Amino acid sequence: MAVLIEAISVVVRREVIDSRFLGEWDGFVREAPNNTLCTDGQLARVGFMSPEDVREFVMMLGMGGLTYLEDGKAIDIAVVDQQRGPMADVDWLEFAYLPFGDTGKKVAAAWLFDGPRMGHGIHVPGEDFNLATPEGWCFEDSLSVKFSFVEKS
Repeated sequence: MAVLIEAISVVVRREVIDSRFLGEWDGFVREAPNNTLCTDGQLARVGFMSPEDVREFVMMLGMGGLTYLEDGKAIDIAVVDQQRGPMADVDWLEFAYLPFGDTGKKVAAAWLFDGPRMGHGIHVPGEDFNLATPEGWCFEDSLSVKFSFVEKS
């Protein structure tokens, strides 16, 4: 299983939400500020278009009991950019561009990987690999197809 990564995504392990976030899963769902929340059962992802919105959400998660960075390493929360991947070192997450159906195109995705790392490269947990997307997400109209970056003026 994996979660879609578009624009700037905040990714959190579900077990951490359930065990340490104030309000647990229901509270997390209530606090998600937009309709981009999706989960593969192991990770939860919420997407944002601006770094300021990401900062506000990560701060709110921090007030709810989660830790973003410790010594430059992502602890409970990972911020993942669609174009660049994780914004900090994170040992529990994998990121890659995966083929989407038979379109010949790829989507950015992340998945939980807590196993031992054997060499470099992408560590895929198995052959059965489903992608969790937000409700109503459509590949043809998505940022995966129509990505563009607009500088703030």
